[in-house]
Amino acid sequence: MDIIEVLKALAHENRIRILNLLAKSELCVCELENIMQVNQSNASRHLSKLKQVNLIEGRKKAQWIYYNLNEKIITEHQFLKLLIENELNDFADAREDLKRLEKYNNSSLSCETLPESNLF
Repeated sequence: MDIIEVLKALAHENRIRILNLLAKSELCVCELENIMQVNQSNASRHLSKLKQVNLIEGRKKAQWIYYNLNEKIITEHQFLKLLIENELNDFADAREDLKRLEKYNNSSLSCETLPESNLF
């Protein structure tokens, strides 16, 4: 892993927000776009960049790809773990994302039903 490329990948607010959410839960693109309140193209572009530098992994289930943190990379580079576990508490958008994630997790919604809902 090229550390410079990883740092470049972290240089966008939405990618940091995605890492923060994936540290808590495995999510697909439609869940991320709804929780983060961004469009599908935006979410996909940022997921692609994070996957390119191996910070996240994807698992296909039916028509959806579920993303999660690449724990091996996060563990190997402690600054990433510290960033996710400690520093993001001061980031207002990340806190709001986690509130929406909790609301989503407490609902009976899924990828199939989330887009039609008025949850957020």
